[in-house]
Amino acid sequence: MKTDLYIHPDYYNMDSMLSEEHKLIREATRSWVKKEVVPIIDENYENATFPNHIIPGLGEVGAFGPYIPEKYGGPGLDQISYGLIMQELERCDSGLRSTASVQSSLVMYPIYSWGSEEQKEKYLPKLATGEMIGCFGLTEPDFGSNPGGMLSNYKDSGDHVVLNGSKMWISNAPFADIAVVWAKNEDGRIHGLIVERGMEGFSTPEMHGKLSLRASATGELIFDNVKVPKTNILPGKSGLGAPLKCLDSARYGIAWGTLGAAMDCYDQALRYSKERTQFGTPIASFQLIQKKLAEMITEITKAQLLTLRLGQLRNEGKATSAQISMAKRNNCEIALNIAREARQIHGAMGITDEYSIMRHMANLESVITYEGTHDIHLLITGMDVTGIPAFKKE
Repeated sequence: MKTDLYIHPDYYNMDSMLSEEHKLIREATRSWVKKEVVPIIDENYENATFPNHIIPGLGEVGAFGPYIPEKYGGPGLDQISYGLIMQELERCDSGLRSTASVQSSLVMYPIYSWGSEEQKEKYLPKLATGEMIGCFGLTEPDFGSNPGGMLSNYKDSGDHVVLNGSKMWISNAPFADIAVVWAKNEDGRIHGLIVERGMEGFSTPEMHGKLSLRASATGELIFDNVKVPKTNILPGKSGLGAPLKCLDSARYGIAWGTLGAAMDCYDQALRYSKERTQFGTPIASFQLIQKKLAEMITEITKAQLLTLRLGQLRNEGKATSAQISMAKRNNCEIALNIAREARQIHGAMGITDEYSIMRHMANLESVITYEGTHDIHLLITGMDVTGIPAFKKE
């Protein structure tokens, strides 16, 4: 069984800026991950399976809807706590964080923010414990970076609507109990609907052949004349801004999560460089290895500062979508670069499952693209500083 020797890198003493509660939450999540997930994650990754038996544990550590109030079954934590939990999950595996991130930011968040009181009471407590798992239906086969072009639609039919269309690349879809689906009404206005497993005409075929995020379940959502009660439509907000607000929350979690993957790769590379000898000396004594390690910890420290400040802004309700995009893009990039450099330091050992580096690297190739591609997030920053959108063409 693999031994988890991880030591949290903290070059600028960032822990002094966290509360005792923050540190306790992080430690509780880290301990659970080390005990329950680290020993099995390689096997699940290799077999392309998600370890469903850990779902109750994710609920117990508060990974599902950390910021959801206790009234609705959540732990009522702040945004920094949410980030720290995501960091510890992705320190293990991006697929693990994806599962929790979707449940929290893309399912529970919209129900809590724009759902009716009845919807909140019906779904949120069960989602918080993991008794119920959800997924988020926005991306379509032909509409990724341009979600407003979606074709999924519904028509009024008395006390229910009839939903048709499809969604693709949906995390948690194969085993989700509900899906928060975004579709256009007859006026072309986008609304969120809660579609439940078992509704006639609703299917969730699993997607196979992934070479990344193999330890998470990905599927499609197919709607063939699905009758959805009107009481399942989210009443509080409509328009494309609604799902984009969900993505803000998820991207914020990704910024923390990918930093966890980067820290894990750095920690392994630092330890290996001190243990591995060549020419009669540890390779950590060589200038080029020290250059790699110094650059890694520098980028990690910069990302830690960026992410913590973003968390403070989120707590104050002041973080902008563009600021979240910057953090998501930056942290995905530095994490992927650090994984690649850590692989170099490990030499041939870096491609084996004795270390998590190659798994992180493959996972991050997906994370850098989903929920806004690397280039789209760059253009969001460009639009924010110039006032001119470069990705919308008439």
